[in-house]
Amino acid sequence: MKSTLVMLLAGGAGSRLNVLGAARAKPAVPFGGVYRIIDFALSNAMNSGLNIVGVLTQYKPLSLMEHIGTGEAWDFVGRTRGAKILPPRTGQEDSDWYKGTADAVRQNIDFIESNNPDKILILSGDHIYNMDYASLIRCHETKKADLTIGMLIVPWEDTRHFGIAITDDEDRIIDWEEKPAKARNNYASMGIYVFEADYLLHRLKQHEGHDFGHNIIPDAIKNDNVFAYPFSGYWRDVGTIQAYWEANMDLLKPESGLALKDWGMRSNVEEEGRFADRAPAFIAPDGNVKNSILSPGCIVHGYVENSILSPGVIVEKGAVITDSVIMHNCLIHKQSKVQESILDKKVTIGEYTEIGVGSGAIANIDKPEHLSSGLVVIGKGAIVPPNIKVGKNSILHPRLRAGDYKSNNIQPGETIRPLAEV
Repeated sequence: MKSTLVMLLAGGAGSRLNVLGAARAKPAVPFGGVYRIIDFALSNAMNSGLNIVGVLTQYKPLSLMEHIGTGEAWDFVGRTRGAKILPPRTGQEDSDWYKGTADAVRQNIDFIESNNPDKILILSGDHIYNMDYASLIRCHETKKADLTIGMLIVPWEDTRHFGIAITDDEDRIIDWEEKPAKARNNYASMGIYVFEADYLLHRLKQHEGHDFGHNIIPDAIKNDNVFAYPFSGYWRDVGTIQAYWEANMDLLKPESGLALKDWGMRSNVEEEGRFADRAPAFIAPDGNVKNSILSPGCIVHGYVENSILSPGVIVEKGAVITDSVIMHNCLIHKQSKVQESILDKKVTIGEYTEIGVGSGAIANIDKPEHLSSGLVVIGKGAIVPPNIKVGKNSILHPRLRAGDYKSNNIQPGETIRPLAEV
């Protein structure tokens, strides 16, 4: 794999993740207790024998850059190995940012040419899956393709979110629909592309299109050899709150196919504030945990079921957590209840407070497209005072304090912001 260069697209804003993406790029969102979403693409690249990864960042990249560091966590260190952060370099304004996936790679042609690869593997940093990229590259070579695209079957109702391929009996892509309103097929792009390096560089220099799905791929299909690589394993785009929660819950279901240890997933355990120096999780005599994941540093005196707890979460006596994702260093005070919720880092839930009550029939009033299934999402560093009830489909913004709450009864579908922002 020495002749293949990886370009990992990791600049997404994650707007559909709402407050979870407020302070970080989507690939940097924590997942499964001790991981971040980008760990899957990095681990896959490591396990596939690839050596050089360029990580293209853009939106709020600090946490992502700190997480990747030197790349040592994934063995991307050494004379012939490395992981390099590649931010936009044309200017400082939003208008100077990458204008699309193809533009992001185009702006880094000098990095590509300095590595002189035979092939370029382009990945997205915001999907949960396990793939042997070596097998994909061998398929590309066997077909003598100019471009090979990782593809999988998706439900028909989801086709409007993807690039959709029409293929012949030999898996050659003969037509393409980018996020169609009414698709002719349900064979969807995974956002994984293998290009012949010379071919891609020529295309990027000659073609002004900013996006692979909208511009580069349709043109390539008309003129060159483009093939599909079929994939049938576990794969999730966790770009929505619901999909993110469901993927975390899949970790608790042996039949789901999501098996991080078997996949050989790695994370940066030395990153500041993570879990390298934390004590093992502790379940006190008055604690009870069922079908859940507890990360190092967790202390449980209450009841936890069907939930994922990141490092440093404390659950006090009598507190109950069910069907929830609780990120780093959250404090759940005594006799409180948290159900079907996602709590970002450093959230504090006061005594006798209940999160996720009432009916889930009312979608979030401000962002119904983000939250309608009954989940509650609480932003980083928010404090929820004692004796408050928070209804389903509510969004609580980061850094809330006691004085920001006008009522002790947050109705289903409400959004609570700091008063300074209202």
